[in-house]
Amino acid sequence: MRVTRAAEYAIRCMLYLSRQGEGPLVSRQEIARQADIPAHFLAKIAQDLAKAGLIEIRQGARGGFALSRPPSAISLLEVVETMIGEIQLNDCIGRPAGCKSSDNCAVHRVWWKAREQLRGTLRQVSLEQLIAETTCLTSPLEALLEPESLKGADPLRNEVQ
Repeated sequence: MRVTRAAEYAIRCMLYLSRQGEGPLVSRQEIARQADIPAHFLAKIAQDLAKAGLIEIRQGARGGFALSRPPSAISLLEVVETMIGEIQLNDCIGRPAGCKSSDNCAVHRVWWKAREQLRGTLRQVSLEQLIAETTCLTSPLEALLEPESLKGADPLRNEVQ
């Protein structure tokens, strides 16, 4: 299984909104810029997230996106499966009727167990947990405070050996 670009962008969008907290509207342009998501792609992703009840979209000059629930109540699994559908790992899991041996197949049981473990791991992680740790997004304040000489530098390269 590979996470799609749409799922990756949806995760970035949801993490950015989670950092803002539940309630405040954030413009599409701000999210696109801060989370490094193409604005036109973000509009499509937001429609799926809104349909799933994860965000609210308000139109107009003062419109934007807002979380529908607290970050603690949204799992990484919800975001991923909103974008890619239910995780299957193999066709025999998604369409068991398509495989005549799935009831007796040892490999089928392994795929099923792996799928359930992956879904369980993603279900246990909330957006709140992710924003409490270092994420793929740096806050604008962190970027401003970082010395210019360190931006883009490899931190391991500067270690004393």
